[in-house]
Order: sequence, then structure tokens, then C-alpha cells
Amino acid sequence: MQRLSPPHEVIVPGSIANLGPGLDTLGLAVALYLRATVTRVTEDGRGRLTCRFADGPIGGPNRIAAGFAALGPMGRRAPSLEVEVRSDIPLRGGLGSSAAATIAGLKLRELVDGRRSRDQILAAASKIEGHPDNAAAALIGGVASCAIREDGTIAVASWPWPRAWRVIVATPQLELKTSVSRRALPRRLPLGDAIFNLQHLAMVLGALHSGRAADLREGLRDRAHQPYRAPLVPGLARLLALRHPDVIGACLSGAGPTVAVFAARNAAAVERLVQQCYTRERVPCRVRTVRVHREGEA
Repeated sequence: MQRLSPPHEVIVPGSIANLGPGLDTLGLAVALYLRATVTRVTEDGRGRLTCRFADGPIGGPNRIAAGFAALGPMGRRAPSLEVEVRSDIPLRGGLGSSAAATIAGLKLRELVDGRRSRDQILAAASKIEGHPDNAAAALIGGVASCAIREDGTIAVASWPWPRAWRVIVATPQLELKTSVSRRALPRRLPLGDAIFNLQHLAMVLGALHSGRAADLREGLRDRAHQPYRAPLVPGLARLLALRHPDVIGACLSGAGPTVAVFAARNAAAVERLVQQCYTRERVPCRVRTVRVHREGEA
């Protein structure tokens, strides 16, 4: 059991999942952060976690607590922690707030009883989240692709994100529960649509290596989830159809309602274009350019 004294901070990034065709497969970490600061350590042997949410009630399950408890019982000497939580990641906005909280809980647990392997962390997070894409990106940074191995652990590969490409995220002022967005998906996908998505997923990965914006523009097309979720997400159809010399393309971020737009240049001009789309939709929306979070950054 480790000796721990405050203050100690755990910082976890948000993420954009799917990137078009990569449903439950791809995640891109972005520089919107959840910060959990250990403010008190009590050597009581109870191993409890108490969270104070500085930004107000979370209105749902405490995934930090779920992550903290996910690795099984602690030793009899485990201290209890009090943490203050602040977050730039909008709740139920499609930017990985749940996965960031889960990873934060797992990282807090590591402070108490030692480091775990990446496989252990991702397997535990995936079990809580139901899919590994956001959690993998939050844990390793950059672009991550995931596959579930036969033994239930998570295989992860990292991909480069071209530094010239800018990321603009548009978050309408509404919450969309992941469970509601999931229910919009078909239980079965036509073979032609499955093949289409595999082809375009390969284009996305190729574009990340080549830096060819035209390949990413084509690769972002999807037939597995975005057409079914579009009625739930204001502005999505308009932004997917957006054509402009500075715009590479767009995709739904995770389950929504945030939409991510990728720009080859002139991010400020693209922000204005995106804001205009939501003005036409008559939907209040926060539009901002965010950095890609790479491993080791905060």
C-alpha cells in the first residue's frame, strides 16, 4: 500500500469517438480536461472515495467512484480519499465525459495501491463504459483504435494526428443521453453498409498517416450510426453537408450532440461558419477550437 499525501492531481482528457465510420473503434483525445485533486487522505483502512464536484451536481452515476471500485477489494490498510473534481468536458455532450471520469477513478485507485497495466485499466474501463474507444483515447492520447481480444482484454493501436489539422467542436445547449442515442441504432446493418464503413475506416487511417485532407474528407463518411442519429442532433445534417475550402469534413462526436469539424486552415473562420449553421438551426451552441491531446500533455 502506497503512502499518499495531498495535494495530488489526476488529469484526464475528453475525446471524440468514432470519427465517422469507426463506431466503437476510434477515439481522438482532445484538450478538454477533467481534473480530480486529492484534498484529504485519511488513514482509516476503509478505502473510501468522496467526491466534491466543484462545477455542480453531475445528475447521473458517479463514474469516478465506479472506476475507483472497479479493480476489486483493497487491502485493510487502504486510506480513504477526498477529491475535488473540476471539468471542462460537458456532461452528456458526446465528448467523453463518462470515460474521462472512469479513467480518473482508476487513476485515483492507482495512487492508493499501485500501478496497473494498460490492459487492466482498459479492460476495467471498457466493462464500465460498454465500449473502449473513448477510454483508450483518454488513457493514451492522440488517436486510438481498439479491438476486444478473445480473452476480453483490449488491443489498442496509436495513430498520428497531422499537426496542421485543426479540430472545432460544436456543442448545442442540450443533453443527449448515450442510452437514448444508442437506441436509435439499428440492431442489424445491411451488408453493403457494413462494407462501406470498413472501406471508409481504412481511408481514415490512411489519411492519418499520409496527411491527405481529401482522403480524410472521403473517409469520414458513415452509414452505421450518423444517419440514424441525425434526427436527435441539431445541426448534424447541415454540418455533414458543409463544403468550404478550409473545411476537411465533419462527424458526430461520440453519441452526440457535439459535432466535430476538421479544418485544414483558418480555424477561426471555420468556427464562424459552424456558428452560422446553428444560428440557422435556431439552436444555442458553444463552438470552440480544441487542441489534440497527445500522450504526456495536460
